[in-house]
Amino acid sequence: MSRIQEFERMGFTPANCPVRDVMDQVSGKWASLLLLELIDEPLRFGALRRRLPDISQRMLTQTLRDLQRDGYVSRTVYPTQPPSVEYRLTEQGHSFSQPLLMLVEWAAKNHEVIRQARNVFDGAEAA
Repeated sequence: MSRIQEFERMGFTPANCPVRDVMDQVSGKWASLLLLELIDEPLRFGALRRRLPDISQRMLTQTLRDLQRDGYVSRTVYPTQPPSVEYRLTEQGHSFSQPLLMLVEWAAKNHEVIRQARNVFDGAEAA
């Protein structure tokens, strides 16, 4: 029995696949980087922005909201002037940190091989 057939046996279809649903949310350009930044400590919005200088304020806000919506991140507003906002991983976020770190490690170890394979493929396609 294939893995897809096993999922279907559990009541999942391509339309409601939990793997696709979860991966769609955490595999975006910024979500994984934000989760990595929050693993060791809670950070304020400004600190996150400084750590990821390429991200726009709008995209940072939206990505944090998406991560909060999915339960990976919590947001705390402190009554300072101006108000400061701190983000931290939730229990759910911490439970995802180990698989995420394993994926990051795998990607770092295999990145050059993947780049080479792309170059070979792209060269073959051009010929």
